[in-house]
Amino acid sequence: MDTISEKDKEKMMTVVKIMPCLDMKDGRVVKGIHFTGLKDAGDPVENAAFYQREGADELAMLDIAATLENRKTRLEWVKNVSGVIKMPLTVGGGISGPADMELLFAAGADRISMNSAAVKRPALIREAAKRFGSERITVAVDARRNGALPSGFELVVSGGTKPVGKDAVEWAKQCEESGAGVILPTSMDGDGTRAGYDLEFTKAISDAVKVPVVASGGAGKLQDFADAVLKGGASILLAASVFHYRLLSIRQVKEHLRNQGIAVLL
Repeated sequence: MDTISEKDKEKMMTVVKIMPCLDMKDGRVVKGIHFTGLKDAGDPVENAAFYQREGADELAMLDIAATLENRKTRLEWVKNVSGVIKMPLTVGGGISGPADMELLFAAGADRISMNSAAVKRPALIREAAKRFGSERITVAVDARRNGALPSGFELVVSGGTKPVGKDAVEWAKQCEESGAGVILPTSMDGDGTRAGYDLEFTKAISDAVKVPVVASGGAGKLQDFADAVLKGGASILLAASVFHYRLLSIRQVKEHLRNQGIAVLL
């Protein structure tokens, strides 16, 4: 049997949070595989209110088609969604600098998640953490497998389409050092597939950083959530399709975790 390290024991005692994710396009929640073949998954406000009633701990909203034109509309979505929930809201997609963050916080976001902008200009993480506080800054780290890099994972941007030639695990460490309060790794090999989280990638990141790590991309069955904690070291579990299509309820997930000795808020 594998021995559990002190760090892993600590993580098991941490209260694990469930975070449904609303992938947004044209004002609607959508879901596809690897961000393609998008299907409508409903209205964001209805979904958010439903997850609040269901007992979600946090909510994420990701603008997957973020363009200059829809920045104003995005603020409307954030206002509308934050108006029907009490749980913390993380908003990401198309955030290019502190001015965008300021507007999102004013509209009701509790945290922002940045990705490409931080890769382009790493100093942005430090600036944002200094100005708004680390706890409000999440950095999303998207990766694909590439054996040529030390960790075996290469950082990718632009919705997973552009490889950057940088080691994703090293980058996560750099983000933490710069002041990111949460790291959200997504393996583009698994997103939307419901084949389970990429435990190898999640674990590589959670071993490399001390801040909370969000497991993301690929949750399909109850055990996937438990594995993300026990084998991946994650303390926030993000999922979209399984919740949007009502394949699993948040209560089912939390009860399953609790039955495996994982602390959750019921």
